[in-house]
Amino acid sequence: MCQAPQYRCGWVGTGACYHPPIPPTDVQMTAATPLDVVVVMDPIGSVRIAKDSTFAMLLEAQRRGHRLHYVRPGGLSVRGARAVAAAATLHVRDVPGDHFSLTDWTELALGPGQVVLMRTDPPVDADYLHDTQILDLARLQGALVVNDPRGLRDFNEKLAALLFPQCCPPTLVSRDAAALKAFVGEHGDAVLKPLDGMGGRSIFRARAGEANLNVILETLTDGGRHLAMAQRYLPEITQGDKRILLVDGEPVDYCLARIPQGDEFRGNLAAGGRGEGRPLSERDRWIAAQVGPEMRRRGMLFVGLDVIGDYLTEVNVTSPTCIRELDAQFGLNIAGQLFERIEALARS
Repeated sequence: MCQAPQYRCGWVGTGACYHPPIPPTDVQMTAATPLDVVVVMDPIGSVRIAKDSTFAMLLEAQRRGHRLHYVRPGGLSVRGARAVAAAATLHVRDVPGDHFSLTDWTELALGPGQVVLMRTDPPVDADYLHDTQILDLARLQGALVVNDPRGLRDFNEKLAALLFPQCCPPTLVSRDAAALKAFVGEHGDAVLKPLDGMGGRSIFRARAGEANLNVILETLTDGGRHLAMAQRYLPEITQGDKRILLVDGEPVDYCLARIPQGDEFRGNLAAGGRGEGRPLSERDRWIAAQVGPEMRRRGMLFVGLDVIGDYLTEVNVTSPTCIRELDAQFGLNIAGQLFERIEALARS
């Protein structure tokens, strides 16, 4: 029987106890101090490792000597007032088809000495929000949660861009189909999308007078029940929807332009777009400088900005991607940049 107080025991209710290290109060952690990196993500067995940014983070964390723990999907819970997770020790390999192995499942108490990577894809539904509330308990118990769960709740990835209106194209967010239709009429050509989508799903391009416009708006708003976003169509999309990555508010020097293919107007890689790496433009850097300080202030360590032409269209905070593509094209180590900041914060 473990004699440690329950709040110190990392493996609750098991025969083998493991106590996550508590950072010293009188001295700083050293660069060599291993961390317990706990990942909350979609099923690891189904990820495409050549494209998956979470997998890049795990490879880097393991390379640095940190211990990896994989949370079973749906495995966050609260015991008493303590955030816990159904987790297994994880080892990763950059080998397609044989990219991970797990030990037996145990109950892991979340707290000091741990970094929790919250990397579940949208939708940000009730279950997702409840998980962020559990991770808030973990944060209060001493874990470093990346990204900060408060920001994950606060920043809808479509609406967050509007915190920086100087960067955005003309936009309307409404449940009112007539107002959205008038917006399309005013601008002549617009993009319409739900607030909770990802990967280009349910995004429509509509022109003034289009016969299907009414049914598009009925579908997006569910007859006026849900908010939808309308933005002026940006013809620069043909040159790519640029993903700019921010690490603790600072931009990576290159972006991935996701270029629509064939008769598709969406550039999202999930919608068949082709990824092409490019150096950041001066305008890209200006947008990053507008957004970055607020992301840093709110504890959003890894963020993806979507920029079309000269305009910011989305601020992605849940599970931004494109690490693997940019690393491969430019010889970067973006996950290494991220873990430099994570380790610094964990030592502070």
